[in-house]
Amino acid sequence: MAVTRLDGDERRKAIVAAAVPLFARKGFAGTTTKELAEAAGISEALLFRHFPSKKHLYEEILRLGCEGDPALERLAILEPSTATLVHMIHFMVRYFLLGAGVDRAELDTRLRLVLHSFLEDGEYARELFDRIFDRVHPLFAASIEAATAAGDLKPGSIASANRFWFGQHVAAMVAFVLLPGRASVPYQGTPAALVEEASRFILRGIGMRDTAIAATLTDCARSPIELAPA
Repeated sequence: MAVTRLDGDERRKAIVAAAVPLFARKGFAGTTTKELAEAAGISEALLFRHFPSKKHLYEEILRLGCEGDPALERLAILEPSTATLVHMIHFMVRYFLLGAGVDRAELDTRLRLVLHSFLEDGEYARELFDRIFDRVHPLFAASIEAATAAGDLKPGSIASANRFWFGQHVAAMVAFVLLPGRASVPYQGTPAALVEEASRFILRGIGMRDTAIAATLTDCARSPIELAPA
């Protein structure tokens, strides 16, 4: 049987594509390098040539997943404001609860990777959250300041980083509950209604006034941020 020869970048991508489903199913600790090599159709020696350790491998998973992410690129061009803050929260909730703009199976795989990481050494989750925070939090923090200056957000002592993570935790936890296919919690209402309710819950939690939420959240529902340009 002919052997397909790939260049370095193609080979690394092929290894990652084979590794992700294994990690999602068995966890990082539970997946052996032999299994990774077999899934990629290569020898362990070649696997180690590209990735000296499993840590190097999941760093590559993160790099390929985050580089050029259309969602992050779209967020990066927004101006800090109350409306931007609401759009960011609404977008995040839609992403986690509906898988908006991404393949649902791919999102579920990413969620399983995070859950496995929590149960092991947490390194993958830390790497992932560090990358997201570096890309998204500056705009979030600037929008917190803009909303506060506009009188739309109540001044408070909670750090913007904590507000960011508390909001993320709410959305992510709902996504984890939905992960088995049949929700582990009997939420009431349609998925779209759940997005609106969770968004409102987070916005109130970070200190936004009801009048500001009412003025902007409806617009978010009508014209949400999409993952890819129209």
